[in-house]
This record gives sequence, C-alpha cells and structure tokens, in this order.
Amino acid sequence: MRLHGKSRREFCKAMTAGAAMAAWAPKALSAAENTMLKRKIPSTGEEIPVIGLGTSGVFDVGGGSEERQPLMAVLNILTGAGGELLDTSPMYGRAEAVSGDLIQSLDARPKMFIATKVWTRGKDQGLQQIENSMRLLKVHKLDLVQVHNLLDLQTQLANLRALKQQGKVRYVGVTHYTVAAQADLEDLIRKEPLDFVQFNYSIATRNAEQRLLPLAAEHKVATLINRPFEDGALFSRTRGKELPGWAAEIDCTSWGQFFLKYIVSHPAVTCVIPATANPNHMRSNVTGGIGRMPDDKMRERMAAYVAGL
Repeated sequence: MRLHGKSRREFCKAMTAGAAMAAWAPKALSAAENTMLKRKIPSTGEEIPVIGLGTSGVFDVGGGSEERQPLMAVLNILTGAGGELLDTSPMYGRAEAVSGDLIQSLDARPKMFIATKVWTRGKDQGLQQIENSMRLLKVHKLDLVQVHNLLDLQTQLANLRALKQQGKVRYVGVTHYTVAAQADLEDLIRKEPLDFVQFNYSIATRNAEQRLLPLAAEHKVATLINRPFEDGALFSRTRGKELPGWAAEIDCTSWGQFFLKYIVSHPAVTCVIPATANPNHMRSNVTGGIGRMPDDKMRERMAAYVAGL
C-alpha cells in the first residue's frame, strides 16, 4: 500500500523502535490525545485498551532468537503504547508456549491481559487443556478463557464458570470467526451470561453492525474483534493507493491505522486483536487507538471510500 508516495514497508523502516507516537500523526498530539483509548468491560467496569495483539499463525515459532526476537519487539511495542491484551489458543500450535516465554522474559505479566481459549470436547479434557494453557502461559490465573469456535459449548462453559468461581479465570467468553456463525453468537448473548464475545468485523465486512454489536452492548457483553484486515485482503485492495487527504482529520497516516480506527470508533467494540510478528506493523497498529476518532458521518465516508476502491 502507498502512504504519501511511500510504501508501508518503506515508511515503517524509517521509524525507529523508540520513535514517539506523535511522529505518526499529521499534527502534534497533546498528552491526552497521545494516550490509547480504553473501553470498559461491562460486567465489571474494568478498562482495557482498544488495541490488542492476536497470535494466530504468527507466534507458532521455535525457540531460536532469530524467530523470537521480532515477537519480543512486538510485545514491547504493544505494552509501551499502553496496550495490554494478548489473545492466543491451544489451536495455534506453539503460540501459548511462546507467549508465556516472552511475557516472562520481558517481566511483562503485570502489564498484560492474557486471553486464551478452550478447544476440545469433554469435561475432563477441557479442564486438562485449561490447566495446560496456564502452565504454558506461566500463570496461575487467566484473565479470559473463551470457548473456541463454540466447540462442546455447554460443557466448556460449565467448566469455565466453575473455574471463575474458584478464582482461576477472571472472565468467560465465546468465539467465532465467520459471518455465518454470528446468528449463533447473537442467540448465546440472549441466553447465556457472558463476559466476552469474539467475532470478525472490519471496514469491509460490516455484518456485525446490524445486530451483533448492538446486542452485545444491550446485554453488557465486551467484544473482541478478529480478522480486522480480512487476513490481509484489505492491504491487497489498497496497495499502491494513497490515503484520502481527509484521513488527516482523524490523525490517520497509514491504511492499517485507517482500518483499525474504523473498528474501534464503534462504541460497542471493546478491543481489536490484529495478529502480527512484524514490529513495524505493530507500531502502525497501536496508533489505531490513538488520536482523533471518526464520528458516525466519518465512519460512513471511510466505509464508502474503501468499498469504492
């Protein structure tokens, strides 16, 4: 993608790891504007920053420093910008173990909100998997555990609620990643007491705006957003194209920031979790939660512009 005549990669290379976030904006931001936006978890009122980190596909690496060094940088950038939430899963290969190692090596646990998932069938198998996740992530309590893709839903929800009562899990949720499953998520929100629901939503796939997001807000359920870049398809669509000039009105200087600001400006979105192993992309991502945000009119203008590309 293009950014005022430069590619995303060229622009990001020009930024150093310690560059101030204001350097990404078209104007100098005040201290308040340079702080990442936070949203409340409705069930408790606890606040978390709106930009998090997904690990699917990108944290499934070996133990070598060459493989892990970029991931360590990514975590440092997230927490340095005020971000907290890391989302992982037993489904993601070695991602839980890698996340646990890196968080421990950075002494970052006090700064992190660690979310993982249970993805198995059966009561005993579910409990064993969650205990294994705790071991891999090197924690005695998990901030959030979600029933991954609704697998063996009622059994695993019962397990999670028991663990929450025991103080081993702080929040309980469910996940899916397709539009086709959103009706099932809506039904669950109506019927089950949930702290979190995770689903797909982007500037190009806006189905969740119709019912799921408003319903989550109505029932006081926090939302985690996956697939914000459509698995990279949005960057393919915008490759070689400059941002519209009016993007400066919401302090946008990259397409990634543009896409993320569209998402987090929806009042029912709690946190978005783009996955990346690239420190430069992480620097761009965190700015999606910083600076001026679009209002409803600007959001429609943004969506129409992207639809027309």
